[in-house]
Amino acid sequence: MSAPLARPFLFNFEKLEAWKQALALSKVVYQLTKTFPDYERFGLTSQMRRASVAVASNLAEGSPRSSRQDFARFVEIATGSVFEIVRSQGLGTEATWSDLRDRAAELTRILSGLQRSRLAAKATE
Repeated sequence: MSAPLARPFLFNFEKLEAWKQALALSKVVYQLTKTFPDYERFGLTSQMRRASVAVASNLAEGSPRSSRQDFARFVEIATGSVFEIVRSQGLGTEATWSDLRDRAAELTRILSGLQRSRLAAKATE
């Protein structure tokens, strides 16, 4: 009889809904940018992909910071990356952009709540 599988270790950021949603948004961005013309490979495609990866990366990088205020700053930077993604326009279908904007809006709400909770916790310490 084999031993039951142990649950994998999760870093704190991996437990965040914001981080999970950031990964999902990044996946959508990569799918969308696959449809862009080759001449955008080093322009809009690259910009959107880097911004989408930056959202999850900033959450991961900020989570072990020594203060809640430091982490809140990384959440703020992640939010800026979301805004960078959705301001790009012009390529792809309207339905795809609509889906991307809806996902980005939801992630922005989650990030805003996360940032408020970190700053509020700092104020009560």
